[in-house]
Amino acid sequence: MTVSKKKLLAKANMPRKLALEYHPFYRGKLEVMPKVPVRTSKDFAIWYTPGVAAPCEELHKDASAVFDYTGRWNYVAVVSDGTRVLGLGDIGPEAGLPVMEGKALLFKYLGGVDAFPMCLDVKDPDELIAAVKWISPTFGGVNLEDISSPKCFHILERLREELSIPVWHDDQQGTALVTLAGLTNALKIVGKKLDEIKIAMIGSGAANISVYRYLKVAGANPGNVTMTDVKGMLTPERANEDFFKQVAKAFGFNPCEETNADGRTGGIPEAMKDADVCIAYSTPGPGVIKKEWVKSMADNAVIFACANPIPEIWPWEAEEAGAKIVATGRSDFPNQMNNSLGFPAVLRGALDVAAKSITDEMCTAAAYAVAEYAEEKGIHEKYMVPTMEETEMYIKEAVAVGTKAMEQGVARNKLSRQELGERASSIIKRAQEATKLLMSKKIILSPPE
Repeated sequence: MTVSKKKLLAKANMPRKLALEYHPFYRGKLEVMPKVPVRTSKDFAIWYTPGVAAPCEELHKDASAVFDYTGRWNYVAVVSDGTRVLGLGDIGPEAGLPVMEGKALLFKYLGGVDAFPMCLDVKDPDELIAAVKWISPTFGGVNLEDISSPKCFHILERLREELSIPVWHDDQQGTALVTLAGLTNALKIVGKKLDEIKIAMIGSGAANISVYRYLKVAGANPGNVTMTDVKGMLTPERANEDFFKQVAKAFGFNPCEETNADGRTGGIPEAMKDADVCIAYSTPGPGVIKKEWVKSMADNAVIFACANPIPEIWPWEAEEAGAKIVATGRSDFPNQMNNSLGFPAVLRGALDVAAKSITDEMCTAAAYAVAEYAEEKGIHEKYMVPTMEETEMYIKEAVAVGTKAMEQGVARNKLSRQELGERASSIIKRAQEATKLLMSKKIILSPPE
């Protein structure tokens, strides 16, 4: 291995090393802080007893006023059972808690959303559904996270049907959102069209099933898609496998019957041959995708190697093999396909209009808003989606989501685009300025050297 590659590898491993030092130093990423003034102890008589009885009585008369009298309008539950945490698998609710805390941090800093990590010690999907329904009166929205497939499909669809607040599964909808945004701009860069390209999808779990679902909505040709899992290529002969039957039950399509019109057989190398785009959400690498397979792809190939914590192939290896554009799920490489570009703004927009649900159209509206923002800034091989530092993108995305919710009749509140923008801007910037203020006052300490 050359010196430059050793440096790249060392840089890629640095976040893991620092995480082990920082997490026990801070002992959690979040804390509860007051948002109301406490001038003297007399104020407690307003915020708590006896004064608090008055709003309680009002809510007993009209429960819908809870969004005005409490913080429910901005509360989101980040719910996981720890059965598929990142690329680590079924590691349990305690081991999943650092991820849910991190998710809640991103919700707050990027979207101004008050999110609460909730790791549940359940495995049965119906028990998880019941638990979420029990806690739902406290929350304005629910973010499902790191739940294994195929049960995550059933859980999402049931909760979307049975709750009157937005329910979002980030491993499905969030991944599809950012992938669609990235692919939209990648195809503009290489001069290809979505309805004409050949797509190899590596992995057929919750992420890629949802990506496939939204690519169809956006205009991709299902017959031009090949999808693989640990057993190999998806073909009609596999349509009766339990996993794909559950996909069909949840979403009304079976990828074994729709994809692979050429009737290919084999595994990843056969799927990637002559493909214009490879979208991988599979097993952490490196080495899951090999350089020679990248070489077999079409000219100006686009690769999404998005397994966490290590991509299926290192970006520099894919580029050496001829890939024109490479995206990963990591922040230390260009073109990060990070769900953080989606979920904070999607929930921000949904909460601001008190939406009853998050529709597929709201999701695609968010994806196109992300792509349009990057295009306006100037897309190229190393910049096809915005970065998490670009606050104005989240505002634009939230407006797109809120507007679409109103168009579809799932919003309780009616706001103009200007009002949506001003509201999102105020809430997001307040969260960021508050964090900076606490850091400047050393209430939030600097990390250890």
